[in-house]
Amino acid sequence: MRIASWNVNGIRAVHKKGLFVPFVEKYQPDILCLQETKAQQDQSEVDLPEYEEYWNSAVKKGYSGTAIFAQKSLGKPLSVANGFPPEIAKKFGLKADAYGDPQTEGRVIALEFKDFYVVTVYTPNAKDDLSRIPLRHKQWDPAFLAYIKNLEERGKSVIFCGDLNVAHTPDDLARPKENEGLKGFTAEEREGMQKIINAGFVDTFRIFTKGNGHYTWWSHFANARARNVGWRIDYIFVSAKLAKKVKSSKILPEILGSDHCPISIEI
Repeated sequence: MRIASWNVNGIRAVHKKGLFVPFVEKYQPDILCLQETKAQQDQSEVDLPEYEEYWNSAVKKGYSGTAIFAQKSLGKPLSVANGFPPEIAKKFGLKADAYGDPQTEGRVIALEFKDFYVVTVYTPNAKDDLSRIPLRHKQWDPAFLAYIKNLEERGKSVIFCGDLNVAHTPDDLARPKENEGLKGFTAEEREGMQKIINAGFVDTFRIFTKGNGHYTWWSHFANARARNVGWRIDYIFVSAKLAKKVKSSKILPEILGSDHCPISIEI
């Protein structure tokens, strides 16, 4: 089984460039998780008849949003859930801040299959002035970890992927010293990631590849992508008991169309 994840930074934009369908046709993921779709489902002109589409779009038009495309050969999911359950949102005080309500921003989808859950997530950005760090550190990150642990406790492995908007270690960005304490590389954001790992979830890319130079997002400025001055902020994690079944985990920087590139695993 091949699972891919891509922050497309607007599905309509990448499709109009003629780059979305060719990617899907070349890699043929069984499950494709998307972030930052920036569209309602009825606004998308993508036509992939062999896939069933599941969308969680933001209430605010042209903003955020996630989707999962699953090959029909997998069969219908046993369940589909958008966002966090109300009890988890309530427990961690997840509510609107100055930017809006993260529960209405279309940030999480979970599909349940016979042997596993697959979850896609688009984690809130801390913002340049770090004004969304309180939401991120005290509410979102703990709520997301509680959610994936809750799914795991139901007796199935969890695969979760997406744009987590954080570089975990200095190896995950080209210029760690210059970015220490800035958005995406604050102590609070990195702590949230470490807690996921401490809970037993495995960063699949690091099973196979160590060191720096492997990035999934590049700024539009200063020719950053061509110079590979980037960040690894897109991840595919699996439950510990599934880690030994992961055969490969790759970053696909040759795929253009977004400021992020896709990532994929084979199980």
